[in-house]
Amino acid sequence: MKTIFVKPQSVVKKWYLIDAEGKTLGRVAAEAAKILRGKNKAEYVPHQDLGDYVIIINAAKASVTGNKMEDKIYYRHSMYPGGLKAESLEKMLQRKPTYPMEHAIKGMLPHGKLGKRLFTNVKIYAGPEHPHQAQQPIAVEF
Repeated sequence: MKTIFVKPQSVVKKWYLIDAEGKTLGRVAAEAAKILRGKNKAEYVPHQDLGDYVIIINAAKASVTGNKMEDKIYYRHSMYPGGLKAESLEKMLQRKPTYPMEHAIKGMLPHGKLGKRLFTNVKIYAGPEHPHQAQQPIAVEF
């Protein structure tokens, strides 16, 4: 059997819409990462960008299980001595409501040039409005 390689020009990219309200943050991120990679298509290959665009609305209203609101910690460092900052999920949602979803999706994509290019295809919004109505996104239910 011959291996089929898809040319990037021939790939038709669709737009998908995921409403994260009331859904678990990790499950929404996993579904988004699957669509971004193109794993839902028959012509998937791991080294090409064959995925689609994903719009996530209500990212701030995604739920988490257990005590993650208090126990999950996001770290960042200023690169100065003693510059380690820690922030809980609860405070991060108040400061940057889309960051936990971005962080989860980015961690599920490849860590290199391909992953950076794939991450540009996801649009995350804290509220229910988004400016992509002209693309006629397809609603995803899971």
